[in-house]
Amino acid sequence: MTTFQIGEAAELLGVSPDTVRRWVDAGRLSASRDHQGHRVIDGVDLAAFVRSQAADPDARSEESSARNRLRGIVTAVVKDTVMAQVDIQAGPFRVVSLMSREAVDELDLRVGSVAVAVIKSTTVVVERAVKR
Repeated sequence: MTTFQIGEAAELLGVSPDTVRRWVDAGRLSASRDHQGHRVIDGVDLAAFVRSQAADPDARSEESSARNRLRGIVTAVVKDTVMAQVDIQAGPFRVVSLMSREAVDELDLRVGSVAVAVIKSTTVVVERAVKR
């Protein structure tokens, strides 16, 4: 059984350890104590919590087959005459998109804008993280 300490769970969720503690104290997320008395969260429980907190898939503005949607803030926009690079910080994740300058202008993407990175890929590489 995989368990996570409060700090590890916070890092995975992209929130502070205090936020995870508040969720546990409020009963929104279950935790138990390890043999040293530290609060730990079962991996299955953490996964269920994350799924329950995910945005409603039916709340999308457009119908799409893409399921990987990361909402974040635009942190950089670099444009030339034809193409543009847009950087989005979605929680702890940096997403970089290359698109036409015309698309950036039509969407009025600029630093500080809220944007959703919609990712559709035929290849997804999954790595198993080494526990620190």
